[in-house]
Order: sequence, then C-alpha cells, then structure tokens
Amino acid sequence: MPPKFDPNAITEVLVRATGGEVGAASSLAPKIGPLGLSPKKVGEDIAKATAKDWKGLRVTCKLIVQNRQAKVEVVPSAAALVIKALKEPPRDRKKVRLACAKRASRKKANAGAPAGFPRCILPTAMQTNSALLPAVG
Repeated sequence: MPPKFDPNAITEVLVRATGGEVGAASSLAPKIGPLGLSPKKVGEDIAKATAKDWKGLRVTCKLIVQNRQAKVEVVPSAAALVIKALKEPPRDRKKVRLACAKRASRKKANAGAPAGFPRCILPTAMQTNSALLPAVG
C-alpha cells in the first residue's frame, strides 16, 4: 500500500488549460485526485485566474497545493506572450479561426520576451528575442 499523503507538504502540479474556460474534470482528476482535491473546484479556480488576461489562450497553470487548498499561478508560454503582445482578439473555439493577417513589428513582438526571459536558457535578452521571433520582420 502506498504511504499516506502528508497534508502539510507543499506540492506543485503543472496543468495546461485554455484561459477563461473550465476544463474537463476528467483531464484534471488523474493529477489532482490523489492530492485530495476536487477536479471541478480546481477547474473553476483555473478559469477564474485566467479569465481576465488569458481568455482563449492555452497557458500552463502551476497549482501549489497545501492543506488541500490549491493556489493557481499562470505560467505563460512564449507563444501566448507574443499573441498577447499583438493584441489579438480573444479566441472563440466554436467559430472558424481566420489566419492572422497582421504584420508585426519587432518592437511590438519583443514586448513578450522580457516576461519569458527568466525561463529561457539563452544568456541575453537579444538572443532570446531572436530565438522566439525568427519570422517577425
């Protein structure tokens, strides 16, 4: 039999979710069920934390679990930061998505790089920008 779960231990769980939407409880259950949390409640917490800034974008959420309470932190990817910097309209999954016809300037696109920089292993911000945005004019 596995050892009992310590409620005072701090556990971090990473989950990919669409911003502002309640994910399927069946996809959350295998990760957070063993920690004694309700997948439905955690899904609502994730939707609430991502509704304002990340609506319609796929972002990684870090759940910090202690005493069967989950705190949600959003850890955006480079793609999500660039889409947010370009001020794309929120994505509606039920409608057909048209390709983005905007041509981004490097100045606009670089706005997302400083936030993603701490997670990148490249030594300078300029190298990070070049790696993240090779196709931007």
